[in-house]
Amino acid sequence: MKILFGIQGTGNGHISRAREIVPLLQQYGEVDLLVSGTEAEVSLSQPLKYKFHGFSFVFGKNGGVDNWATFKIMNLRQLWKDMHSIPLKQYDLIINDFEPVSAWACRLQGIPSVSLSHQCSFVSKKTPRPAKWNYAEWLFKYYSPTTYHIGFHFERYDDFIHTPVIRSDIRNTVTGNKGHYSVYLPAYSDKTLVKHLSKTTDAEWHVFSKRQKSTYKEGNVQVFPISNEGFNNSLANCEGLLTGGGFEGPAEALFLGKKVMMIPMRGQYEQQCNALSASKLGVTVVDTINDGFVSRINNWVAAPKPAQVNFPDETAQIVDNMVKQYAWQ
Repeated sequence: MKILFGIQGTGNGHISRAREIVPLLQQYGEVDLLVSGTEAEVSLSQPLKYKFHGFSFVFGKNGGVDNWATFKIMNLRQLWKDMHSIPLKQYDLIINDFEPVSAWACRLQGIPSVSLSHQCSFVSKKTPRPAKWNYAEWLFKYYSPTTYHIGFHFERYDDFIHTPVIRSDIRNTVTGNKGHYSVYLPAYSDKTLVKHLSKTTDAEWHVFSKRQKSTYKEGNVQVFPISNEGFNNSLANCEGLLTGGGFEGPAEALFLGKKVMMIPMRGQYEQQCNALSASKLGVTVVDTINDGFVSRINNWVAAPKPAQVNFPDETAQIVDNMVKQYAWQ
């Protein structure tokens, strides 16, 4: 069997989940990997068959997307060319984690594909979202359209939605509590984070930065370059995680029994939806970093941990069911 797995490369969550899923897929046949996007710091251990520019956004420094930088890296002509360059008919199963090039290639060629992603959980109207409709619902539907859907979310909101894929190195890690707080907020500058976090009381902070190349410390804030091993170690031994409105990072922290505070990116509807869902599990949500932020942080630091979540290890069974159901459709 030949399998094509298209993976979104903007942000780290998609790649991190793929690191868990790819070895399982390889038990069923030859797997070709396709990645598009420009903003991930983690990588796959297996070689890529296809690497495309894709259709990505660029993180800003003030809590949102850098719209100008995002516009500058767009290349719609290349996107159209890439869609037509993939020899899809050689594959028995095509899987997609919110990756637009392979998804639209399948749509244009009339070939079925399977979503295996967090974003496809929003196909269900049962998945929580803010009451006011947002145009970004069209992104969920058309950014990476597929034939079938297998979704992941914080809870099982529908019959095709599963709890998060927790990486084996997270599931098997030995946890502790050295009292510090881990931070991953790529939409804010290091300067902004250091300015506010240094004003907090009774807390040490490990900030993991997309922009920093070497480690430095200012008061109670230590800033590190992004490193998968370094971040995992910090998370395993922290008191809590301060992060954006993503999915995989908060899910892993909750699995490890850590406190979580989320600051969803401004203008990012999916992150607003994630934060709403996470708040139902006891996660603290803050809209932005402003003059009242230090007070909110101090209150969060003093608050008790939420109840432990239950994210069972079902990934192998999900992959097995998917291959048996959708291969050779």
